[in-house]
Parts: sequence; C-alpha cells; structure tokens
Amino acid sequence: MSTSTLAPADLRFHPLRDSATMLRRNLKRMLRYPSMTITLIGMPVIFLLLFVYVFGGTLGAGLQGGGGRAAYANYVAPAIILMTITAVVQGTAISIAMDMTEGIVARFRTMHIARVSVLTGHVLGSVIQAMIALAVVIGVALLVGFRPAASLVGWLLTAGFLVAVTFALVWLCVALGQVSKTVETASNIPMPLILLPFLSSGFVPTDSMPAGLRWFAEHQPFTPIIETMRALLMDKPVGNDGWIALAWCAVMALGGYLWSRKLYNRES
Repeated sequence: MSTSTLAPADLRFHPLRDSATMLRRNLKRMLRYPSMTITLIGMPVIFLLLFVYVFGGTLGAGLQGGGGRAAYANYVAPAIILMTITAVVQGTAISIAMDMTEGIVARFRTMHIARVSVLTGHVLGSVIQAMIALAVVIGVALLVGFRPAASLVGWLLTAGFLVAVTFALVWLCVALGQVSKTVETASNIPMPLILLPFLSSGFVPTDSMPAGLRWFAEHQPFTPIIETMRALLMDKPVGNDGWIALAWCAVMALGGYLWSRKLYNRES
C-alpha cells in the first residue's frame, strides 16, 4: 500500500529542481574549463582597445560635436558590450552542440527528469556567464575612458535590459546549437551575431553610411538595442528605440524557445 502511494510522488517531474541541477552542471563545467570564458571575454576587450586607441582619435573627431578619443570611447562602449553578449551566446551554441554530439542529451532523454530542465540549465548558466563577462568588459571600458552619465536607476535599467537581450540571444543560440551537426558548425552558425554590430550604429553613425547600407543598419535589430543602451548609459531619452529593442528581444526569445523545444523533443 505504501509503495503504490509513494510511487506516483517519486515519479513526479520537478522542473525547478531539475533545472537547478542542470544549472549547477553548467556552472561546474564553466569553472572546470575557464579557458572558454577567458576567450569569450578576451575578444570584445581586444576590439575595445583596438577601436579606442587605434581608431578612436579619427572616428571620434567625426562624431557630431567632435570630441576625439574620449568621445568615441563613450560612443563605442555600447557596441562592445553587445559584442560581449554575442560572444558568450556563441559559446552557448558550442556547448549545446557538444552535448548533442557526445550523447549526453540522449542519456538525459532516457532519465526521469523534466525535459525543459536540460535547456533551461544551459540558458541560465549562459546568462550568468554573460553577466560576469559584461562586468569585466565594462570595467575595462571604464579604464580606457568610458564615462557613463547614468544614475543608479539608469544602471539598474541598463542591467535589466542587458539581461533581456542576453536571454533572447541565448535562446536563439540554443536552437542553433541543436541544429548543428558538429561542434565546428555550431561555432560558425552564430557568426552573423558577431558581425551585425559592425553593420549597425555601434561603431559609426548610420547617417555616414551609403544609402542601402544605412537602410539595413537602421532596420536591423542591433541598432535599436545599441541605441537603447547608449541612451540609458549616457542618461539621454530612450525614445522609440527602447520599445523596438524590447520587441526584437521578445521575437528572438519566443522564436528561439519554440524552435529549441521543437528540436529537443524530436525523435533521436
């Protein structure tokens, strides 16, 4: 009698508990293999130093109102912050592909755990990794001349916005990692996410671009995201860019989640 009473409870799924277990797994892997985290942080730091110290003087002089290298450090920092997120989510796609190709996901499918927990653990772990990377990159940006004017409320809004952007891009890359047949493919498919900031208002104003490229830059998702970050950090009005950026985040998060769930639930 006690066996029949306890069995259903023992077999019940616990999504929160299982997700916490998968999160611990991903955090432990991040601690055991810190080289990937260092690599993901290193790339945006190198770009930051390159654009501020090599190109900053010339590009800064071309900004509205001039200002030289100091003004350009303020201008380019949001783009580098976004590139930090795209670098981290590229690592997410690689981690997902490793799990898929090494057979651990097939093993998880046979275990009595909530299916959603496997993907949720990756997503939460990547968000935490991104926040650590962002703290380091923003710290380096401050050292090289970035001088944000945001108040405490502005910083809190910026932090919340960065979490939303990271969450959306992580879900997209979870799907890209699952659809990849090899780890090498998973490292290449998210590459447009790293290149798109260069084709936005992140490094130069869009009005300095040729007409066709300017149209693309003004209508792709990363331009309103960068402009929203720039406004929040420099204590300026966000305008419609904030709503457009959040709409893009919602589309990417929902699309990535639905795509990821479909791929994960398919027959192996």
